[in-house]
Amino acid sequence: MAVEPIRVLIADDHELFRRGLRMVLEDEDDIQITGEAGDGQAAVTMAQEQAPDVVVMDVRMPTLSGIDAAQRIKEAQPGTRILVLTISDEEDDLYEAIKAGASGYLLKEISIDEVGAAVRSIHGGQSLISPSMASKLLDEFAAMIRKEEAKEQVPAPRLTPREMEVLQQVAKGMNNREIAKVLFISENTVKNHVRNILEKLHLHSRMEAVVYAVREKLLEIT
Repeated sequence: MAVEPIRVLIADDHELFRRGLRMVLEDEDDIQITGEAGDGQAAVTMAQEQAPDVVVMDVRMPTLSGIDAAQRIKEAQPGTRILVLTISDEEDDLYEAIKAGASGYLLKEISIDEVGAAVRSIHGGQSLISPSMASKLLDEFAAMIRKEEAKEQVPAPRLTPREMEVLQQVAKGMNNREIAKVLFISENTVKNHVRNILEKLHLHSRMEAVVYAVREKLLEIT
């Protein structure tokens, strides 16, 4: 039985970059390009019409930013995965992209040949972030936690001890298979735990779960 190709929409305001990315991805047997958008609003419209599996999107675009476009796409089509591919190494863009529902945030400094593997990972349920941005993200949240004044907050949803263990491994960047091996449980059990964690925290992606956990002090950062 033939495997359905991963349907990808490319959204970037630089035509040469779009075309180059399209040429590279079209060489992948398991990836099909559904179209190209040159601005954020066009990306939203095309995503609604084409229902792609993955949208590879820049942050800085005219008409509607990539972050706003990502949020609208996720609200209308929760199953569509968003991979941000950008030159912006600003922490605010990273954090806002995660809040908007992006499952990946990669800098354009990566080899364009690596984008195919990134698309597969995102489509497969993984979360990706450039190492330099991951370091900035953790530093930023560690600083926020240290500076945060004590205040009354709504109690965070209670995770089971096993869910906390799974979340801690997710925070280390492990995939489901690696987590299963470390915790001596099946991969399906890991998937169920991750799904329960996201449902309890009302989040859309593994990356969002880690950010939430750090912010709410469910995980320690030293």
